[in-house]
Amino acid sequence: MKKFRKVLDGLSSSSPGGVASPSCGSAAGTPTSHAPTPQDIHVQETLVSENFQICKTVRHGFPYQPTCLAFDPVQKILAIGSRTGGIRILGRPGVDCYSQHESGAAVLQLQFLINEGALVTACADDTLHLWNLRQRRPAILHSLKFNRERITFCHLPFQSKWLYVGTERGNTHIVNIESFVLSGYVIMWNKAIELATKAHPGPVVHLSDSPKDEGKLLIGFESGTVVQWDLRAKKVDFRIYYDEAIHSVSWHHEGKQFMCSHSDGSLTMWNLRNTARPIQITYPHGKILKDGRKESCKPILKVEYKTSRNSSEPYVIFSGGLSYDKSGGRRPTLTIMHGKAITVLEMDHPIVEFLVLCDTPYSNEVQDPYAVVVLLEKDFIVVDLTQSNFPIFENPYPMDIHESPVTCTAYFAECPPDIIPILYSIGAKQKKTGYSHKEWPVSGGTWTLGSQTYPEIIVTGHADGTVKFWDASAITLQMLYKLKTSKVFEKPKAGEGRAGELVEEDPYAVQMVSWCPHSRLFCVVGISAHVILYRFSKHDANTQIVSLEVRLQFDSEDVISPSEAENNPCFSDPSSPQPPGSPGSGTQDSLPCLKVKSRPVRMPPGYQAEMVVQLQWVDGEPPQQITSLDINSAYGLLAFGNCNGLTVVDFLQKTILMCMGTLDLYGAADPYQRLTRSPRKNRQSTSDFCMRGLSHFYSDSKKRIRTSYQSLTELSDNQVSMDMERSKSPTSVPYPSSLHYDPRSMPEPVASLRASHCSPVFYLLDNDHVNGHCTSPTSQPCSVGKPRITGVPEGPRLTRRGPGRPPFRKAQSAACMEISLPVSSHTEGGHASRRAMLQQLHGVSMYSHDEHHTTSYNWSERESRENSFSRSRSSSVSSIDRDTKESVTTLQFGESYGRKGDALPTACLWVGTSLGVVLLLPISIPTEEEERMEEPITMGPSGTVLMLKGSVLRFAFLDCGGALIQSPYEVWRDPNGPEDPDRPRRRKLINFSPSSSQEACGDGHLAVVCSEKQAKVILMPTQAVLFTHNITESSFLLRADVVSVCNSVCLACFCANGHIMTLSLPSLRPLMDINYLPLTDLRIARTFVFTNGGQALYLSSPTEIQRLTYSQEMTDNLQDMLGELFTPIETPEAQNKGFLKGFFGGNAQTFDREELFGEAAAGKASRSLAQHIPGPMGLENMKAAAGGVVGDLARARIALDQRGERLGELEERTALMMNSAETFSTHAHQVMLKHKDKKWYQL
Repeated sequence: MKKFRKVLDGLSSSSPGGVASPSCGSAAGTPTSHAPTPQDIHVQETLVSENFQICKTVRHGFPYQPTCLAFDPVQKILAIGSRTGGIRILGRPGVDCYSQHESGAAVLQLQFLINEGALVTACADDTLHLWNLRQRRPAILHSLKFNRERITFCHLPFQSKWLYVGTERGNTHIVNIESFVLSGYVIMWNKAIELATKAHPGPVVHLSDSPKDEGKLLIGFESGTVVQWDLRAKKVDFRIYYDEAIHSVSWHHEGKQFMCSHSDGSLTMWNLRNTARPIQITYPHGKILKDGRKESCKPILKVEYKTSRNSSEPYVIFSGGLSYDKSGGRRPTLTIMHGKAITVLEMDHPIVEFLVLCDTPYSNEVQDPYAVVVLLEKDFIVVDLTQSNFPIFENPYPMDIHESPVTCTAYFAECPPDIIPILYSIGAKQKKTGYSHKEWPVSGGTWTLGSQTYPEIIVTGHADGTVKFWDASAITLQMLYKLKTSKVFEKPKAGEGRAGELVEEDPYAVQMVSWCPHSRLFCVVGISAHVILYRFSKHDANTQIVSLEVRLQFDSEDVISPSEAENNPCFSDPSSPQPPGSPGSGTQDSLPCLKVKSRPVRMPPGYQAEMVVQLQWVDGEPPQQITSLDINSAYGLLAFGNCNGLTVVDFLQKTILMCMGTLDLYGAADPYQRLTRSPRKNRQSTSDFCMRGLSHFYSDSKKRIRTSYQSLTELSDNQVSMDMERSKSPTSVPYPSSLHYDPRSMPEPVASLRASHCSPVFYLLDNDHVNGHCTSPTSQPCSVGKPRITGVPEGPRLTRRGPGRPPFRKAQSAACMEISLPVSSHTEGGHASRRAMLQQLHGVSMYSHDEHHTTSYNWSERESRENSFSRSRSSSVSSIDRDTKESVTTLQFGESYGRKGDALPTACLWVGTSLGVVLLLPISIPTEEEERMEEPITMGPSGTVLMLKGSVLRFAFLDCGGALIQSPYEVWRDPNGPEDPDRPRRRKLINFSPSSSQEACGDGHLAVVCSEKQAKVILMPTQAVLFTHNITESSFLLRADVVSVCNSVCLACFCANGHIMTLSLPSLRPLMDINYLPLTDLRIARTFVFTNGGQALYLSSPTEIQRLTYSQEMTDNLQDMLGELFTPIETPEAQNKGFLKGFFGGNAQTFDREELFGEAAAGKASRSLAQHIPGPMGLENMKAAAGGVVGDLARARIALDQRGERLGELEERTALMMNSAETFSTHAHQVMLKHKDKKWYQL
């Protein structure tokens, strides 16, 4: 401690300077010159590299782009395949496993080895895979790659080790599941059809063995031909020809008839006694027209034909088949026919596949269906067949994350233990009713609550303005509470000014959230530049929402360079009239984008809106998006900023405390020698001055780049189909033609370049200007009149937005769009701006006069220039460079030292900007509660603290012992609770000041500041930089958080090149750097977030949340936290149908497939036909690899089976001995009778 006091004394005597040199301390983790060394500060750092390891934990949500479905009726687990090669295996709540094919090929079909703990997948790359499900993380055992034929259909009979594989050529191959090799037995298409038939029957679309005889295989071809093949005799039993294409076939359980679905919307029933014609042809939804013709219907893609014990009438369940409606307004349907009753269930999304769940796995028994699993493109439902109204089951999985596109995420670990039960009790009242009362039928697997569990909550913001709270404890996800922010505002009505312009938009989209679990204050930032403050209450209330409006607008035309003033004196002429068409004091000035409800609003228990702060329109221009937010319940303050400046609100007194432009925050300590702004009242120009083209262009550009989210809920590799889907969505529009230039009117290279910049948020900073510095050696001011694009013919000029044009511009939602972000790749028309990509992520808008000026340059040269922070600020730098706006990118309230000479910590607001500048604003708050509600709060900027490379991302504070200092907060109290006259309600504040968090170690604390390029640790109040670490040179950070891991703290970073890094604190020593995830789309960048306990999450697809851990401890314990997919269950025995049915052929005939398909009988298949690829483990090791309790149970079961076999053998030997003894006794008795009456001498 004495050494630390000496450090403070040495720092106080050091040379003064308000700004720390950004070039000092370039070495990673090394002490800065003229600053204390790490050895002088006694912080015991306990974290080492061995404490960190990246590992995916679990994936939540609906499988993105699903393709197929499978169900194990004995294990009662369900599998879903996707177009991206993913597999989701679901069981009881808590049993949720995600696996991915390395090839990424779409999964075409899934087949369970029923009650064997294995799964077969057929992929679009014509490869079969065998997955082992007897372990918590499934793994591939074998793979079989077909080289010459394409796989179209697979069928695996129950309790068989031979898989039938149909191909596009019409052939049927047979694969041994155990060895995963092809059998020499092949059913060729030319042998299956008649020789006289000249046409090819088409691909195989159906394979199934007869329920009556397993030696008969039914093969369905796409053209309408159905063949029953006798596997023993190797010949055809019968052939069926039908005019319409076949989509599916389903057997009656007795094996005497089957049903086919066709492309014309018909169902045909066939009897094996007479296959010449169908015994029944029905058009379930087809009507007979006046001329006697049948109404044309859509194809029936799948049919299931099931019998029931409780009814003599079978169930016929199919999808599709509706008549073509000329209006095209009919939705996808699932039809259930039971006797004469026909029930049509309309779906919200197209049906991908459905399965009928039955009690028995045997195809030759009465099926007795009890549920239908329906997989839709964007939903997953289960229908209860046991009730006449066919209700659906309540889904226990979080399949509705994407109900509205996710626009932001927040992750809170180690929450107060009482917050989850409270949110659950409030949210339980919001649940829908009318569900089936039966238990969820997918109930397989086992899952137990792990030992290392703590309360975790995930908050998601959505495009429709809703906010959802999820219980994420113990790697599960359950909905807790849903908040609709749109209820705060009046509903927009068509034709009413701004509201009419916003009807087609998403004006309530949530941009960011801030939540204090201790005080239960919740703050939401919307895309319409509004901030909503919520308080939690257990009681309903009827309150008036306070509405505050803020005028926060900065016009870079106020910044006039000397060269412009000298060369163009008419530009500053105060008597010059305003040019025609330029924005003036329009009708929308001083008005917000949305209208808050003015009447008292009844609010149910839960989060209740208390105050709304909105930014106003200024000079006909919409407000810019809010880029940073922080709230502190102890101070009663709310702060937010954007590219124009900073606003601080006192939400206790409901007043605007401060509204200041970014440049005004510096005062006289501006590190950039920018010119002073001209007064707004003198802002005039003439209609014929020589810079008219530039000012018009600049003004138009600002009005065109008001950004908004687009509710694009799906992606497509085909751009044409994606545009079509956008046009279909009620909340989406095609690519905006007025954004920059119309790509369709440009040459192809420029169009591709412009399309790559389409994003939800735009920094209007051209590719050659970064952080207000000119980085391109070829950049020059834009020519007068029109913007110039180097090497490309000039496109049409941008037109001014009229009063009827909506201010909100549609761009692809960051939560849904996929945009390639190469770090060192080229586009044909130039290089994608790294800075522009970053600006898209942070939601900041910056402007430059020559925003459309692009040049060709070397990427590495540009990066090297960008990374060299201390560039020349000579007069040769363009004035346009200095006019760039500076955004407030991060804010943090906390107890700190506002000035160097302060002896005691006070309330402060730390401000970080897009130019890497850190500012400190001390706040004077009355201590008494009565004074706090009446006396004004004073605050003001104290100057620049330090500068970093790139935009500032995160602040955090440590005490002198290296422990994290939490922000002060107010203990929650119910604002609508009953009053106690004896005990007046007072605020209870919890303060974590630096002086109270350390014992006798002197004043001061450490501040951690991280930007997109580097991190620094400074000592307060001296503001001396102790450590500096350049995190990345070739890329930039997207997310940085100071988190607690293993009873210590570290700095966790996610880089745009896909690296996840951790740095020790305070020394900034690198602990982990792993290339985890290449950034392929902006969705990941906008939703990636770290939290305590070594966990993180991001939106891996528009419908799924991927959670991961970077803690070695959690990685080691992950196996105990995951659920078991396989549980040892005895296979149900087949029913005994009795003597009469067996005598008359009712029982199915069994045969030995090994005799037909084995190598001894069928020979070997051609090696060129398919290639066997062994997995990391063979089938013989499958059971041995099963870990945990299930593995022990499986081994115990195997030992029990072996013991049973031995006991069986012993019983057989005993029976043989008994028979022998009886035989001996019989012979002995006969000998005795023979010699009974004889004398001894007669023998």
